[in-house]
Amino acid sequence: MSPAIAVVRVRGRTHIKRGIEDTLRYMGLTRKNYCVILPENDTSTSMIFKAKDYITWGQADEKMIESLIRERGRIAGDNRLTDEYVKANSKHADMKSLASSMAKGQTKAKDVKGLKPIFRLNPPKKGFEREGIKKPYTLGGALGDRKDKIKDLIMRMI
Repeated sequence: MSPAIAVVRVRGRTHIKRGIEDTLRYMGLTRKNYCVILPENDTSTSMIFKAKDYITWGQADEKMIESLIRERGRIAGDNRLTDEYVKANSKHADMKSLASSMAKGQTKAKDVKGLKPIFRLNPPKKGFEREGIKKPYTLGGALGDRKDKIKDLIMRMI
């Protein structure tokens, strides 16, 4: 089991209760199709449970995190993240070691100076699952815990 969780916001901003909106803002998920990597702890788990009707999540592995960082990692000025930048502004040698450390829960995105902790993704190719974005994943929808299947969704969104 991975100590990192990938969380993607599926639903938009309208008709949302203030408490849930605040929770999503604390996680950094202010817009649809935003993704964050959170450590697996009690705080993250409780925030995920509170916002479960607006997000989907699952276990993040090293390969998926590396793809996210390489393709969608941004620094100040909306510039792409590079290996040289990671080496100069963190204790990691390159993006691969950063992804490995994030997957193990040892490092967060904010440990790299200037790295934005949010990954802006495209809508998924061929859409979300069969029943739309208002039903849980276990019933054929897009919401809720996907376990290791989150990788398939995120790869379609990169």
